[in-house]
Amino acid sequence: MSEPWVTIIGLGEDGLSGLPDASRAAIAAAEIIFGGPRHLELVGAGDRGRAWPVPFSVAPVLACRGQKVVVLASGDPFWFGAGSSLTAHLARDEWRVFPMASTFQIAAAALGWRMEEITCHGLHAAPYPRLRPVLHKGHRAICLLRDGDAPKELAAWLTAQGFAADLWVMQALGGARQRIRQTSAAGFDLSDVAAPVAVAVEITAGQGLSRASGLDDALFASDGQITKRPVRALTLSALAPRAGEVLWDIGAGSGSISVEWCLAGGRAVAFELRADRAVNIRANAAAFGVDHRLTCIEGPAAQALAAYPAPDAVFIGGGGNAALIDQLWEILPAGTRLVANGVTLETESLLAQQHATRGGSLLRIDLAQAAPLGRMRGWDAARPVVQWSVTR
Repeated sequence: MSEPWVTIIGLGEDGLSGLPDASRAAIAAAEIIFGGPRHLELVGAGDRGRAWPVPFSVAPVLACRGQKVVVLASGDPFWFGAGSSLTAHLARDEWRVFPMASTFQIAAAALGWRMEEITCHGLHAAPYPRLRPVLHKGHRAICLLRDGDAPKELAAWLTAQGFAADLWVMQALGGARQRIRQTSAAGFDLSDVAAPVAVAVEITAGQGLSRASGLDDALFASDGQITKRPVRALTLSALAPRAGEVLWDIGAGSGSISVEWCLAGGRAVAFELRADRAVNIRANAAAFGVDHRLTCIEGPAAQALAAYPAPDAVFIGGGGNAALIDQLWEILPAGTRLVANGVTLETESLLAQQHATRGGSLLRIDLAQAAPLGRMRGWDAARPVVQWSVTR
């Protein structure tokens, strides 16, 4: 076999002195070395050095195919590093990797934390709400941050979300400039923080998101067009979300179904006719930290469906009609789960006909809440919801 032309090397803050012989030999033999300015300086790349372009792209590396190339990354190149971005474009025999301990591992070791009991997050360019799905009292997380201002911003965000937390701000871990300082989110008082920086977080107080389906309606931005909490819980149960699966949410309204699907580990495409409601969908996706999992499409769903990968489940929350269901039945692969809700007599009739024709289950949901009735209380009934569930 021919020698791989690109070597991906994990680098620590101690530079060349902390590398194994194989990594040092690859750097010495390299014709071109790619990395961040700090990495290039740590190995003394000199004229062979090529800094990553901004915005980041692996195209300059691919353009050097056939030459002896080294790519430098912090610690483990495949843990929030450049490794997978590059190897996605290469055959397996074109590259080799010499990883080092990641910043996450070094940080956890410094605090005596078990790696299997914490979550790890790369927040160099991602918004802080990406943490929201995992935060709860007692949770521990390690976050890689973009610069020296970010730890204070993260502390302020945690406080604004109602969490109390102990923070460990860690600079240049594993090198001569290593510095670890402890503070709290509410009382953050550290200055002169410099990159590279990671923050370890231990939540000491505050409630996170419930793991059960049917989050409080008040958590969502909405104009009132929202699948209410009890019905949403029953709908999500029927949709049966699983990690990695894709949902089409047709007539998404506020996007509450899509958001909770994504919180369960899936991805969603939310189709919404009205632009003002699409604004709410995107706001909810960002607030719950699932904006990277939820895509919002404005306009008629029927005209856009074919442009997206086939889903594992479909929810029709608004705008359902016989033509749409016929279209879905034609294009959806066998095994796709379909759930449709209706509150009007016309939609109830439609879903009853679909149930008679295509099978599945038909459920009528009647709910009432206690409400004041004079000096006493009575039941305030909501409009009944008819739900049709079927597997294509």
